[in-house]
Amino acid sequence: MQMRNIGRTGLKTHPFSLGTMTFGTQTSEADAHRQLDMAVEAGINLIDTAELYPVNPISAKTCGDSEAIIGNWLQKSGRRAKVLIASKVSGSGARAVRNGAPISPATIKQAVEASLKRLKTDVIDLYQLHWPNRGSYHFRQNWKYDPAGQSTAEVLTHMHEVLQSLQSLVDAGKIRHIGLSNESAWGTAQFLRIAEESGLARVATIQNEYSLLCRHYDLDLAELSHHEDVGLLAFSPLATGILTGKYSGDVTPKDSRRMVNPTLSGRLTPASLRATDAYTALAHKHGIDPVHMALAFCSSRPFMAAAIVGATSSEQLAHLLKGADLVLPDEVLAGIQDIYRDTPMPM
Repeated sequence: MQMRNIGRTGLKTHPFSLGTMTFGTQTSEADAHRQLDMAVEAGINLIDTAELYPVNPISAKTCGDSEAIIGNWLQKSGRRAKVLIASKVSGSGARAVRNGAPISPATIKQAVEASLKRLKTDVIDLYQLHWPNRGSYHFRQNWKYDPAGQSTAEVLTHMHEVLQSLQSLVDAGKIRHIGLSNESAWGTAQFLRIAEESGLARVATIQNEYSLLCRHYDLDLAELSHHEDVGLLAFSPLATGILTGKYSGDVTPKDSRRMVNPTLSGRLTPASLRATDAYTALAHKHGIDPVHMALAFCSSRPFMAAAIVGATSSEQLAHLLKGADLVLPDEVLAGIQDIYRDTPMPM
């Protein structure tokens, strides 16, 4: 398995990263530890979490539990040296943490200290801003996104203050590198410019949604990734399970995420179900598991650092890992492009 660069950090990642957002709600601690063991044994070395996790549902009572579960595993397994830990600071996009207080130098410092304690580690390898304070077009907000009310001066001042705070944590040895999440091309470019001009921590990654059903990244952000060596950490590469085909016919399987989130955060639409049926048929035509095709497509993208694969059970993770080495033939990639042109924005 060819490892991928994590920006210009010198670190490398397996094409899959293990997502942990269900650890503590849908996934028990015992099964979470099994998944972490399985991931490491499969060569996965990047573990992604956040102070907000777990989700499904999000609750102030459970925030931080995913990190604590990982911390217990790190302590028990002795495998800290084998993995890179990525976490995130929440902001105004997450009311369950600090009542939705925006990201600031003060909240960053508070969040890092708390995460380190829960993770039972001395350093976080990749620390990410979960949501931009100014807002975001992700999670279906693209249909109404309007940046016209933003103050450029205020946004740039905030970015500089945040980078200074993150740099101080790098200097203190509490974080190693930084990343963004739910960001735009302009926002990322400004963080990069300010860092270069001021000698501050450089953005290594962007964690945005990307899948066969959500391809915003293919345009301006892909160009930025190419020129600036900023890799994508793709969340929801299976579109919260839609691309498995299990919701085909608009059904709700028992114990599925749809039981606690009926629209899957706006992803489940007639168009996304229609597109998924087409992708599933294409995969079956070529004798490929639809899950493996969807993940292999993500891995094939030139800007991809890693696709974040999350599973509610170790059985699901075992199935995902079976497709880790799949390389899609040209005729499958051509078929994917035909479906994409027919249904470019299905959710």
